[in-house]
Amino acid sequence: MSNSIPRTPHVLRHLFVACAIFGLAASAHATTLETITKNSSIRIGYANETPFAFTETDGRVTGESPEIAKVIFAKMGIKQVDGVLTEWGSLIPGLRASRFDVIAAGMYITPERCKQVIFTDPQYQLPDALLTAKGNPKNLHSYEDIARNPDVKLAIMAGTVNLKYARDSGVKDAQILQVPDTTAQLQAVRAGRADAAVGTQLTMKGLAAKGGEKVEAVTEFKDDPSHTGYGALAFRPEDKDLRDAVNAELKKWLGSEEHLKTVAPFGFDKSNVTSKTAAELCAQ
Repeated sequence: MSNSIPRTPHVLRHLFVACAIFGLAASAHATTLETITKNSSIRIGYANETPFAFTETDGRVTGESPEIAKVIFAKMGIKQVDGVLTEWGSLIPGLRASRFDVIAAGMYITPERCKQVIFTDPQYQLPDALLTAKGNPKNLHSYEDIARNPDVKLAIMAGTVNLKYARDSGVKDAQILQVPDTTAQLQAVRAGRADAAVGTQLTMKGLAAKGGEKVEAVTEFKDDPSHTGYGALAFRPEDKDLRDAVNAELKKWLGSEEHLKTVAPFGFDKSNVTSKTAAELCAQ
């Protein structure tokens, strides 16, 4: 009996330490899906690119992709969706560094990106267009038109697939003006620092509407059909369970009346719905 009394605090102390270590280990091994479900909160990374994702003047995060994310996560029981504004080129590094849990920015699925992140199946399909000065004075309707005239400058948002498309079509780096966002694309064309900007048809139309009488969107853009963009939500490779859970909800919802009503304010309609899968697009 005399030996058991002094050992009791020692045993308890070890028990408390063991429990603490076990608790930390369990916490460390919790998946992102388990964590966001427990906290009913998720962080979405986005870049300012109307109409895909942008910050309203009142500070609200909106756009086609954030609004889809809000609906889908609500269906999963996750009430709070916090936006983390990031430059486009920093979205994938930011996701991989756990600055946020998902990219909700209308990011195109490409084989190169599939090596770094995992995507849901696409939520839209969309061709590209140009933004030029009013009247399209250089008569630009393709990357080849730009490549043929070495004096033409093309504004491209850094980190987008358009950079590769332009280079593959013969556009020289000296002709390319890389800018951080679509506002900078518009400013470059309006100020004459670029003869054209390239991006998705909806984005260029939106910039033309914002830019007034000095600019216009050139939707008669001759482009390789394989350049049609397919946008989706993106996740870290280790978060496959989260991606799969989101994908399951999207499959039930995309193309529904509720979905079309959600994306209509951003210029999307039934023609943008696609049956393509992430697996198909990653394998191209």
